[in-house]
Amino acid sequence: MKVAKFGGSSVANATQIKKVANIIKDDQERKFIVVSAPGKRTKDDVKITDLLIELGTAYVEKQPYEPSLEKIVKRYEEIISELGLSTALLTDIKDALLTTIHSNEPDAVKLDALKANGENSSAKIVSAYLNKIGLPATYLNPKDAGIIVSNEPGNAQILPESFEKIHTLRERDGILVIPGFFGYSKDGQLTTFSRGGSDITGSIIAAGVKADLYENFTDVDSVYSVNPNIVDNPKDIPVLTYKEMRELSYAGFSVFHDEALIPAFKQKIPVCIKNTNNPSAPGTMIVSEKKENGNCVVGIASDTNFVSLYVSKYLMNRELGFGRKLLNILEDEEISFEHAPSGIDDMSVIISEDELPKEKEERVIQRINDELDVDQIDIRRNLAMIMVVGEGMKSTVGMTKLATNALADAGVNIEMINQGSSEVSMMFGIDAADVDRAIQYLYRSFFE
Repeated sequence: MKVAKFGGSSVANATQIKKVANIIKDDQERKFIVVSAPGKRTKDDVKITDLLIELGTAYVEKQPYEPSLEKIVKRYEEIISELGLSTALLTDIKDALLTTIHSNEPDAVKLDALKANGENSSAKIVSAYLNKIGLPATYLNPKDAGIIVSNEPGNAQILPESFEKIHTLRERDGILVIPGFFGYSKDGQLTTFSRGGSDITGSIIAAGVKADLYENFTDVDSVYSVNPNIVDNPKDIPVLTYKEMRELSYAGFSVFHDEALIPAFKQKIPVCIKNTNNPSAPGTMIVSEKKENGNCVVGIASDTNFVSLYVSKYLMNRELGFGRKLLNILEDEEISFEHAPSGIDDMSVIISEDELPKEKEERVIQRINDELDVDQIDIRRNLAMIMVVGEGMKSTVGMTKLATNALADAGVNIEMINQGSSEVSMMFGIDAADVDRAIQYLYRSFFE
């Protein structure tokens, strides 16, 4: 029994949906199908989710929303018409949009429901087309599927009691098509996961039904060892562990939402990343454990837009609770942090730029000075984080030397190193302007 999730590029238009249908038809074990909202048809196109956000924002701000609505309906109309489906389906989708827009719900709830329309409509369309070609398929709303989540619009978390109800879906006949990205709170409120959360839904369903395999179909043949926009023709990765994929996803790999694998990881369900446009390719397997094959490093990832908050105070190491007090200030200001390497008299806190906008920076600095009486505070923006990832590194001598030599050859200054906190990765903080050159030299060092 398999769960197959199809991303936005896989359901972007009628041609892609026909490919999806053929993939499902080719393997009777693909019983549970999870779909994203229609993505970009071309590089310069707009995703349906972005159009839905545009629609909701226009309505909330009392701007003309009809042009956005028309663009969305036209996209669905093209897909439905080319698939030869009933126009009643288009009417149903349009009515659902209008009902949501004119509801009396708070703005945050309304925007969540609008964003979820993309996945919900995809599921209805795919289900209808599967039936049209003779496959017994049923659209299944997440509420009926048993996806019960916390009431946190835009950041829902799956609740443990969901999995028992989801497991009963194994008893249902035929193919079940479930929209990704959202669930329902205990009081029946539609609530979305964070952006890209259709991957989370797929993993939740796989864990709930205890699938033999969770297939995640996207638009690449496999996961690559480095971003192909930075290095030409990088090596692919045939097998990854959950830990490795989690580190790579966190550090900028766009194949998976970085929370997506957690439910599958807990149930030790293997995951295979495959290409909708080339389904016969083996893809990349993600497993709980793998045999050592001599490749210490599997991938190199990077992400930008980080801030370093550096604090120095003489005898900091003897001041009981200093780190807790510093992090409490950030918590009070609703700022989450990424890393916190420290020394005897120094501590750096790495924060996403989105978490520390300029208007918050001055207040945070003032509080640290007043409450902690520090000697020095520095804020450094425009940082990039590079992660060198591989479970084999923990038992291989000389990995850090290889990495630092590569960065030295690239003429890149290392602002920060953090290795001890992870067995499967080492992280380097550098100036964001140097990130592409750093990645290229690291790739040569580890893969060529």
